Amino acid sequence: MANFHSRSNSFPSQSHPTVNDVEDQLRRLKSSEATSTSASSLCENLASLRDLHEGINNMIQMPSIQQALSQEQGQSWINELLEESLKLVDLCGFSREVLCLTKESVQDLESSIRRNRGESATTDDIKAYVASKKKINKMVKKCIKNLNKNSTAIPDNEFGTMLKETEALDFSVLSSVLMLISGEKERSKQRKWSFLSKFTQTHSEAENINVKQLKATEMSIGELEEELESLFRSLIKTRVSLLNVFSH
Repeated sequence: MANFHSRSNSFPSQSHPTVNDVEDQLRRLKSSEATSTSASSLCENLASLRDLHEGINNMIQMPSIQQALSQEQGQSWINELLEESLKLVDLCGFSREVLCLTKESVQDLESSIRRNRGESATTDDIKAYVASKKKINKMVKKCIKNLNKNSTAIPDNEFGTMLKETEALDFSVLSSVLMLISGEKERSKQRKWSFLSKFTQTHSEAENINVKQLKATEMSIGELEEELESLFRSLIKTRVSLLNVFSH
């Protein structure tokens, strides 16, 4: 974790309680983020990111930080930071879209099984389900491959460091959500994420899915959707707050 107490002269010499809260949230989230491999743990991290952005927004409203940020107008990192915030909004929006498509695919297959009196889905519906999953996985793989891994230069002040740490966690958690959905291998551990991948790779595997499994999957997707929606609103709020400061 970066040293959050490396400050420029523009920042207050003593931490405000809001600043301390954000520091604590960053430490906790970075600690838990590395071990999150399930839908439930990712939901918790998405909720933590939302709370973290609320703290960041509270900091932006502090007069001392607004004054310090206004003095940084000529720094190139500000424009880069705003660009990255837009990418995060887009990535979160894409994650919501992918989850929505996945849920629709699950619901269609579930309806097919119910129409067939709970025995199995029709062959055509299974083919449509597998094709839909392949299309979704292709979208996710392309998105993950194209994610910008470059990091902007961190300014020599506490708030700039916090923003960059938060941005890195945003990208990491959202990427983990996408990998969970697609069944992509998590590079550091080289193992499959458990979620939909165990029963959506082939036609024969899809034939063995029952309504109970699909219902559980649908519930997990719904929980992720809720948290992504809340995070999306917080990301928008953070971006608007930054734009308001830098436009004055």
